[in-house]
Amino acid sequence: MFEIDRGAAGEVVLKGRLDAAHCEKALQFFDGVADPHVVDMTGLDYISSAGLGVLLKTQKRAMQSGRGLRLLNVNRHIHDILRYAGFDKIFDIVKAGD
Repeated sequence: MFEIDRGAAGEVVLKGRLDAAHCEKALQFFDGVADPHVVDMTGLDYISSAGLGVLLKTQKRAMQSGRGLRLLNVNRHIHDILRYAGFDKIFDIVKAGD
């Protein structure tokens, strides 16, 4: 299961599992958001390498407007994945509870 939507403050909210089966849905959603800068990952349980590719592509597009993505409420497991992939040097990441 994977859900993607806009939150009350305009942030993109991810829930469930962002894997290869859901990447097209996520890319289409992000491409439809004019200025994606905040992604709330509170409900995200899993992200695959394909899901990381979605974030990277969206980051590149966001950087064209001078601001990158800010990933909020990242759980420990996903934070470790992002760190191992070197994404902590690419994204502004706020761990859950920080």
